Amino acid sequence: MTAPNLQELSAHPPRVEEWYAPTLRRAALGCWVRSFPPVSQRVGNTESKMRLLSTLCGSNRGEIRGRTQMSGMMYLLLLFALVLSCRGCPEKCVCSSQTVKCQNQNLHAIPQALPANTKSLFVTGNNISRISVGSFPSPLSQLTDLYLSGNEIEFVDAMVFVNLTNLVRLDLSNNNILTFSERAFPTHNNLQVLNLSRSFHNHTYLDVLVTVLQRGQLDNLTDLDLSNNDLVLLPDTILTGLPRLVNLSLQNSSIISILNSTLNVSLLRDLDLRDNSIRDMSPVMVKELSLNPGLRIRLAGNPWRCDCIIENMLLWLKNTTQVVDAQNLTCADPEALKRQPLLQVGPSQLKCLGDMEGVLETSYVFLGLVLALIGVIFLLVLYLNRKGIKRWIYNIRDACRDHMEGYHYRYEINSDPHLANLSINSDV
Repeated sequence: MTAPNLQELSAHPPRVEEWYAPTLRRAALGCWVRSFPPVSQRVGNTESKMRLLSTLCGSNRGEIRGRTQMSGMMYLLLLFALVLSCRGCPEKCVCSSQTVKCQNQNLHAIPQALPANTKSLFVTGNNISRISVGSFPSPLSQLTDLYLSGNEIEFVDAMVFVNLTNLVRLDLSNNNILTFSERAFPTHNNLQVLNLSRSFHNHTYLDVLVTVLQRGQLDNLTDLDLSNNDLVLLPDTILTGLPRLVNLSLQNSSIISILNSTLNVSLLRDLDLRDNSIRDMSPVMVKELSLNPGLRIRLAGNPWRCDCIIENMLLWLKNTTQVVDAQNLTCADPEALKRQPLLQVGPSQLKCLGDMEGVLETSYVFLGLVLALIGVIFLLVLYLNRKGIKRWIYNIRDACRDHMEGYHYRYEINSDPHLANLSINSDV
């Protein structure tokens, strides 16, 4: 009798005795028949018949009892194995061997009653905003791979992974993490691979990431994926809590600059900095990277500024094999060198503005801003005092009119001799 497959068991678990009881009965009956003498031996004298009865009821009775006990033990073992293999495969999940998949089922929490022997768990493409200590209430000592990508997770609470003592690989990519407790992992954990790609979409939450990487007890972590995040500027202490880090991906993470000593990890062997906004590398950083000859770096897709600032970097690129995609690095500015490969740029082409010219350019910009501000303030004062200014203008007009009338009167007197004499006599 062929046992049904595992999916049918999870949907309609039958009684075990319906499968194996008939088989056990047939085995016991076969044992009894095999112990019965053939017909040729059953015919004979009374002694033969007595021997036959003795055979049936005596000597073979222990054999039958032993075989029955053995069959009972096999029955219990089969029952135990079946219970373990079919133990509570959660609803909306598919269980196969030691793998449980609960994908794209619009779940709002991690499924409970997972098989104790689960090794790989996929809970992806659901709507789980928070994972807490209640998400994994029972120990899953055999679980090594946990995939929680695409669940819109925002909150990773303390002690959430405390029952996953042998977790090696954790995928939290494609979420929207706002808080990540530094006590999420047990003190002594075996986590080696952590994927946080597309999980931090606002650089204001960068301190959350820095805290968990520094204080999250991730001493055994070797692979870290921070690609496709909004990181902008990496703090120089972000990797200090990862002494065994080997592979680091920062691809397409909007990074504009990397501080000195940030990437100074002795065991680091693969560094991906492609598709960011890095324009140059300081001489100190170039020196730090060159001190790790086993490191392989990817730098393509950045808008390199080809001026005198990258002179040390350009010399390093032409004399090292660490940058595996050096031939794909191109200049973004100045305009004269745009899209030209860095390896083809000569030292004489790396020009910078003179110090005085740069200062004057900055001064002109500042002066223009100051004059514009003064003009705005002046217009505002005129507008607020428009009535007083109008009254002042009228007073000036009246004063000018009186003055002009007096001047005109004197002119008429001076032009007429009779009036002039009269004016002189009146003065006397």
